[in-house]
Amino acid sequence: MTAVSWTGPFGRWGATRAEAATPLACDAELPDPDQVLARAIDVDAPVEHVFRWLCQLRAAPYSYDWLDNGGRRSPRALTPGLEQLEAGQRVMRIFELVAFEPGRSLTVVHHGPVFGDIAGTYRVTPAGPGTSRILVRLLARYPRGPLGIVLSLALPAGDLVMMRKQLRTLRDLASAAG
Repeated sequence: MTAVSWTGPFGRWGATRAEAATPLACDAELPDPDQVLARAIDVDAPVEHVFRWLCQLRAAPYSYDWLDNGGRRSPRALTPGLEQLEAGQRVMRIFELVAFEPGRSLTVVHHGPVFGDIAGTYRVTPAGPGTSRILVRLLARYPRGPLGIVLSLALPAGDLVMMRKQLRTLRDLASAAG
């Protein structure tokens, strides 16, 4: 498979073309990916507060909890200590934290036989006075063969649904308390 940078409705949601092309830490974790997905959202809260909510991904995925959190509700209040980051920590149950910039970004990876190799960076930047923007890039390298072909077709759409829910949930929680 050759690398595909999706620009259609599944590959880029909320992110500008410039954001989708911005170098991020995940690029070094998974060179020559099969697919590159970009997601972004504005948040009515300052960077420091939004980053603290990104750290909550260590506790739960903040998407459709009945599907990706074993039916348990993702915490609706900040959990003390989750902002204390160290490489090797679990994030969203299936990812490993491999790099971070305090107050700015988290980079995670997953290596497995079913989904293949996935690397992603969540980065928060100022968007204006008291507002922020979350940009997420997800890189995927699929298993070779029929499973890889199926995943290359299904992951962009599935991730769009799950990531959009995740980012909207994090936005709403950070904005409400920001």
